[in-house]
Amino acid sequence: MRVLVIGGTVFLGRHLVEIARERGDRLTLFNRGTHADVHADVEQIRGDRRTDVARLAGREWDAVIDTSGYVPWDVEALCGVLRGSGAHYTFVSSISVYSDFSTPDYDESHPVHPITDEQLDRARAAGDDRGVIYELYGPLKAACERAAEEGMPGRALVVRPGLIVGPHDQSDRFTYWATRVAEGGEVLAPGDPGLPVQIVDVRDLAEWMLRMAEARTTGVFQATGPERPLRFTEVLDACRSVTGSDARLTWVDEAFLLEEGVQPWSDMPLWAPDGNATLRAIHEADVSRARRAGLAYRPLSETARDTLEWARGRDGATPWKAGIPRSREHELLVKWHAAAAARAR
Repeated sequence: MRVLVIGGTVFLGRHLVEIARERGDRLTLFNRGTHADVHADVEQIRGDRRTDVARLAGREWDAVIDTSGYVPWDVEALCGVLRGSGAHYTFVSSISVYSDFSTPDYDESHPVHPITDEQLDRARAAGDDRGVIYELYGPLKAACERAAEEGMPGRALVVRPGLIVGPHDQSDRFTYWATRVAEGGEVLAPGDPGLPVQIVDVRDLAEWMLRMAEARTTGVFQATGPERPLRFTEVLDACRSVTGSDARLTWVDEAFLLEEGVQPWSDMPLWAPDGNATLRAIHEADVSRARRAGLAYRPLSETARDTLEWARGRDGATPWKAGIPRSREHELLVKWHAAAAARAR
């Protein structure tokens, strides 16, 4: 295929480009060039999608994959330029579009966030202020989906991933566990070891998206995994098995952690305490439609191994975006054991 990737240098886009090259697709990237140029031999069109999409006019692509649409007017502008090209359009959305997470095993028909004129005005006024954009992330992504389907009628594929993991993941949510367990020793594990966990390896997602674009599939698909129910303890056990570390998991009660001010999802990635319906729902999506459409999953151990290998080569000066410092972990474990001993007396 002739493939245009909007973005293409950071995480999902980076893997899309690498897999498309392996397939023999002809690639063009459209981005601002603010990240490392990891695809120097691929055609690049430099520009800001907010002001420079006209640079894409007059070109023909079989597939356009948009990994970086956060506000609907950017999607509208892109679709306006692409409409006459005949291209199939894949828009990468998010499970965060849903307005109500009270029902587990929700599917693509679940209600999504509406968006108000006031919210749209705030987002417009925010410009590049990511704080406002992330605050309105779900409603804005839902509005982007509508813009994609209206802008490219009959040619739009909307993909709603959950937690994407693997090499080059800058969120550190899975990477924290792979590296921490590999270090060994006593590891603080939060809450319930049986907590359901849904994750998808970025390479599995990217390969599937390219096949969906090639087939010109349309509609909405939740795209996370795995193919069978996965528990939190299995994730950590997989990290331990690929390294052979002597890690000892100490599962600490969530009430204790919350009382100590430990933040779910950021301090303790993947952890969704009982009662936090929004975080729990990230792990409770019905992905049967995507699986029927061919989404497949590599072994979790492979994801853990490759993530750890990448993480070991990262710049040591780069701050971690998720997880707690080892000193804080040690402090919490000492308090937890002391509290357990006091209860036993």
